Amino acid sequence: MDLRFTETNGADDAAGRAFGLEGNLYLPVAVAGLGGIAGFALLGLGLGLRLWLAGAIGLVPVTGVTAWILVLRKGRPRGHDRDQVEAWLGQRHFGPGPGEGRR
Repeated sequence: MDLRFTETNGADDAAGRAFGLEGNLYLPVAVAGLGGIAGFALLGLGLGLRLWLAGAIGLVPVTGVTAWILVLRKGRPRGHDRDQVEAWLGQRHFGPGPGEGRR
């Protein structure tokens, strides 16, 4: 009996999903959430700041990172967030701009 040898690619190309985010995009959100909780505990419980103010300050990193992920990273190609920030800051991209040809 002869064995048939066939080259296949059995590897999974997908990076997976967790909490509705592709790949490891959930990690920055989780770390920001832990940082927000730590900031709330430090400001509200440790330093005696009003709890609503400590909660608002603790939500800043969570809101910022979540917005960054959902607006600039989720469903976008790799490096899109850096390119978009460079465009907002008015920096030039690699390559000729509109109306510029080779010299």
